[in-house]
Amino acid sequence: MNRLAALCRASLIAVILLNTSAVRGADWTDTLREHVERIDEQTPGRLGVYVKRLADQKSLEYQADRLWYLSSAVKVPIAIAVLQEFQSGKRSLEEKIVLKATDKIDGSGALVWQDEGRAHSVASLIKRMLMESDNTAANLLVRAVGEDTVNRRARDFLGSKGFRKITDFTQVRYAVYGELHPAARKLTNLELVQVAAAPLGPERVVALRRVLSLEPSDLKLRTIEEAYAKYYALQLNSATLVAYGAMLENLVRGKLLSPEHTQFMFTHMKYGSYDAYRLEADLPKEARFIHKTGTQLGRACHMGVINPQDQGQNGIVVAVCAEDLDEDREAGQAFERIGQAITQTLLRENGAR
Repeated sequence: MNRLAALCRASLIAVILLNTSAVRGADWTDTLREHVERIDEQTPGRLGVYVKRLADQKSLEYQADRLWYLSSAVKVPIAIAVLQEFQSGKRSLEEKIVLKATDKIDGSGALVWQDEGRAHSVASLIKRMLMESDNTAANLLVRAVGEDTVNRRARDFLGSKGFRKITDFTQVRYAVYGELHPAARKLTNLELVQVAAAPLGPERVVALRRVLSLEPSDLKLRTIEEAYAKYYALQLNSATLVAYGAMLENLVRGKLLSPEHTQFMFTHMKYGSYDAYRLEADLPKEARFIHKTGTQLGRACHMGVINPQDQGQNGIVVAVCAEDLDEDREAGQAFERIGQAITQTLLRENGAR
């Protein structure tokens, strides 16, 4: 009888341990949420985080259903919309687009400094836009298919409530500087580039006044920070992290593009490289990660999919944005800590290390 009781007791303990292990495995979202809440509390401004493990379809949504300004992370939906237009076979990615003065805008990339009239293939422009975050390349691509087409297609894969409107990067500058003075909306692209040569701060406002021949009293606002705040309130080039994450999931599952163009996106979203930047800094080096960052005054994002191969069956979708903080140092530190939390909560559990 004692032996039977002991066996029953041992069996009961085994069942309890098994169930406890299963609960722990199922509750990774709770553990990760605790990490994210702690990081948010210790970081200036606000954080939004969306993480979804595709194997079990469980997700963490932390302030993820509101609109976040994407900055250059908007280039992923632009690329998808352009590829959808071209994969029908009626147009080739080798089609050439001629650079115009009205395409040139400040930011990353070298296209802004090239001579007008030079032709670039659509494929090379997408590569520049994603790999180098070239704003002028993005402008060329939006012009190639039309802003209305980009937004119509984005509405299909982001949802009508998942975003507002995508614009080119010239319109971003017009909207921001136009808050300082309406005449800024009539500047040429080269004048916009000239203004952007000044550091982003009081010097940028002085540069704008100089180009427009204005006195300080002519301005509607005093600082560039106020102008950006007014622009962000328009919620252009913004999306919910839930919608953006769903777009990434559908991308890696092959639901948005042909296999050829899906691989094209993987390649130019840095599938084969490791940059140790932001989220990626604390991910395992052997973990594959397709991703795109975005940075603008007081705003930062990092979006991607960890292990997107095999149509995303073992993938982890990550979409993180921050606002009202130093977009480089403070956002970078917060994103690194989120990457570390994802590694500890999900990747080590999955044997990635």
